Amino acid sequence: MVFQSSSIGYTIMGKTADLTVVQKTTIDTLHKEGKTQKVIAKEAGCSQSSVSKHINREAKGRKRCGRKKCTSKRDNHTLERIVKQNPFKNVGEIHKEWTAAGVSASRTTTHRRMKDMGFCCRIPCVKPLLNHRQRQKRLAWAKEKKDWTAGEWSKVMFSDESKFCISFGNQGPRVWRKRREALHPRCLKSSVKCPQSVMVWGAMSSAGVGPLCFLRSRVNAATYQEVLEHFMLPAADQLFGDADFIFQQDLAPAHSAKATSTWLKDHGIPVLNWPANSPDLNPIENLWGIVKKKMQYTRPNNSGELKATIRATWAIITPEQCHRLIDSMPRRIAAVIQECCTCSYFSCSYFSVGQHFYKSFVFIGLQ
Repeated sequence: MVFQSSSIGYTIMGKTADLTVVQKTTIDTLHKEGKTQKVIAKEAGCSQSSVSKHINREAKGRKRCGRKKCTSKRDNHTLERIVKQNPFKNVGEIHKEWTAAGVSASRTTTHRRMKDMGFCCRIPCVKPLLNHRQRQKRLAWAKEKKDWTAGEWSKVMFSDESKFCISFGNQGPRVWRKRREALHPRCLKSSVKCPQSVMVWGAMSSAGVGPLCFLRSRVNAATYQEVLEHFMLPAADQLFGDADFIFQQDLAPAHSAKATSTWLKDHGIPVLNWPANSPDLNPIENLWGIVKKKMQYTRPNNSGELKATIRATWAIITPEQCHRLIDSMPRRIAAVIQECCTCSYFSCSYFSVGQHFYKSFVFIGLQ
């Protein structure tokens, strides 16, 4: 048995192995310098026939051999247009429409071409619907705030409510099991028809988070004013001290009620104007997502344990996390302006910050 080795390549029983990247680079360099194939083979550590094949292949412009594709570039452009026109069609429907356009290809080829183009089948995200008027107001608001710096946004206290359930749906962990163990007690995930849940109000700034308020009933104007009195004001003292701040809230009916506006004016609290249906602009939404992600492996049995878990998870939120979320505000504003001005199909932009996703909205890549 013949076995030759070198620092670069090797030959087994007279059959040359595939050339490495280093060998190919060496061959190309020496060939451009005008060296003979014999010298190149010695320097590259491979056979002379391998050098000859590589040089001829490069000269012909052939990177690899194989059967010619049955579809042309024009056919592929047609397929891409069909997919983009209705991305919710399945592969069979797309294949049927592609072949109706005069392309001769199998269903497998259709699927393969779609994968080559970068299309992947995923669960679609959901975003709030914005009408034309809301989009215009959202764009005007973003242009008004485009010159705000991260320092100016650090003077804002963001607030919102969020619902926490004992059952976290698909956010829970997967289970490791063997075949025929799907119904084994230790492999089951318990579910209830009407899971217990709690509604929580919270606030944050670049300095950290404020105290949580667990809401016992439906939030109306009177209930919300009690939250502001007993939780928002203490949060402002904790996060800002004697410094001035701006209070942020969305346009929920309890928030925008005349009685609530009067209460805020009487207490001398300036309120940040806010566009409708724009939870992506509120960094506390990402903070709720972080909290729920940290809680996904916990399994509280009742509302009391759920509240305790929420409090414990909220308490470990660091000021650095809040500061990073607040610092993303200028980028959010810029993305809204860019998306609304350059793309008429999508009405707004949604974000992921720090690899944490808020499940109810479509996000674009904000790192």
